[in-house]
Amino acid sequence: MDYTTSAKQIIKQVGGKENIVKLIHCSTRLRFTLVDFDKANLDALKQIEGVLGAVIASGQCQVIIGNAVVEMFDAINAEIGQLDGNQKAGNAPKQKWYEVFLDYLVGIFQPLVPAIAGAGVLKSLLILFSTLGWMSDKSQTYAIFNFIGSAPLYFLPLLVAVTTAQKFNVNILVALATVSTLVYPDMVTALTKGTSLFGLHVTNITYASQVFPAILAVILYAFLEKYITKFCPKPVRIFLVPLLCMAITVPITLLLLGPLGFVFGEGIAKVILFLFGKFGWLATAILAAILPLMVATGMHKAMLPYAVSTMTSAGSEVLYLPASLAHNISESGVCFGIALRTRDERTRATAISAGISALFGITEPALYGVTLQNKRALVPVMISSGITGGIIGLFAIKAFALVGPGIASMTMYVDKNNSSNFMYAWIAFAIAIVLSFVLALFFWKDSESEKNIKDEDTKKVEFDTSSAETTLEAPVNGQMMPLTDVKDDVFSSGVLGEGFGIQPLDGTVFAPTKAKVVMVYETGHAVGLLTESGAEVLIHIGIDTVKMNGDGFNVKVKENQIVDPGETLVEFDVDKVRNAGYDPTVVVIVTNSNGKKVNFPRN
Repeated sequence: MDYTTSAKQIIKQVGGKENIVKLIHCSTRLRFTLVDFDKANLDALKQIEGVLGAVIASGQCQVIIGNAVVEMFDAINAEIGQLDGNQKAGNAPKQKWYEVFLDYLVGIFQPLVPAIAGAGVLKSLLILFSTLGWMSDKSQTYAIFNFIGSAPLYFLPLLVAVTTAQKFNVNILVALATVSTLVYPDMVTALTKGTSLFGLHVTNITYASQVFPAILAVILYAFLEKYITKFCPKPVRIFLVPLLCMAITVPITLLLLGPLGFVFGEGIAKVILFLFGKFGWLATAILAAILPLMVATGMHKAMLPYAVSTMTSAGSEVLYLPASLAHNISESGVCFGIALRTRDERTRATAISAGISALFGITEPALYGVTLQNKRALVPVMISSGITGGIIGLFAIKAFALVGPGIASMTMYVDKNNSSNFMYAWIAFAIAIVLSFVLALFFWKDSESEKNIKDEDTKKVEFDTSSAETTLEAPVNGQMMPLTDVKDDVFSSGVLGEGFGIQPLDGTVFAPTKAKVVMVYETGHAVGLLTESGAEVLIHIGIDTVKMNGDGFNVKVKENQIVDPGETLVEFDVDKVRNAGYDPTVVVIVTNSNGKKVNFPRN
């Protein structure tokens, strides 16, 4: 992939550098904070090479990249350079209260995962090495590495203090110093022996490994910092604001918020464990089956607080992470099955890449690149996930590390008290990948636009791009118009290149010159051509017709096919496009002339 080219296109479609306030990334997505979210063209973003999807959610324009997110992030940063620190974020589309709540939960808990996951997998590897006799659990080496794996969980309140302060945009170090009081050794000793504050008894709680007391403490601190700062004289703010905030926050936390957060965290774990105990394997099966839909909507993030709390209090987790094993590996198996079954080269390449990613626990490339685009892929994933999830529930498999289940992290199921847990996890892994693979072979069927044309019908000539210039004919019968009259800012502004539009009289789109078909959109609404001069031409049928999901479009060519002038590329139903509320204008854009002359048809 040419990351530089894709990066430039992404920057344009989010409104340009001047519209970007902040750019961060997670494991699969670029997350843009924008000045004006209306300038982000989601449809255009989705058509860029390397982009799996685009949404505006959680106050961000999120561009889904998949495994190559770091490379794309670096390429975009190289293009935009230093951002204007004075830019203010605009108002994203208004969120419902539960979306705001979920956004804060994700903002606090998502950044914790790498540290907790790394520590958890390290500890599980130590247990495995000890079980296999490769390392003695009595050795000093074992002890030191065990300390490394235990420290992030023990000091979890401090990590939570940092992420919560970041989310509420308050002084991180003061928030960290405030919460550190809860795990200060002398404080721990005083709580253990019994102590009082202002004559009131302080509940003896072990705050190490707890998350909710720290979150509540920082939320109170954030409120106090903003309120006190308004009234505090500027010359003494540097010490008086932190002094007052800490002096108020810590006592209230010890007397009220700490016990409240502790009870809340314990309550969440007890409720989930009760449901698991009541419904058993069925709960795991249902969760595993609906995980594709939860991940697609981001609702799986709501499981993070429970998973973190349960993992730190009980040391293991029996529902979400085991169900995720069934889902992740089922996504992988279905992708590999589709790769074998399909005859479309682009679908095969996407499926193989997404399958490998899901095999290692990252499912978004599979979800957005394959599964959600076709029910013939989604159905086998859900069936396989549900069946495997039920088997996992029957085995009562436990997870001991908070990390996306995959082939490289299977040691997360190593249980020093039950050696069968690891074996059962591998059995579930095998069932998921075999069952999903077989189901994909059974369910998958290429759409008409993906079917390869038989070899005898395909021109096997070598395509020469040495011509000096290209002359384009109108690819559809109708009235030509200047590009500036096309009712779409992306096209009419000329950011994609020069071209023209046509109001079609019929629905037959043919080749405007001899060319090689280099791209056919799965929805059939656009075709990319490479002319004999090396110019790259995009023929886009209708405005926003990607939303029709291929309904009314019949592609007659395949990628890498050589077409002659006048040869039919696509047939589409003009009336169906209009009745669906879309503009049927056919747009022809020279996206890259490669320095060669391109002649447009006369009106």
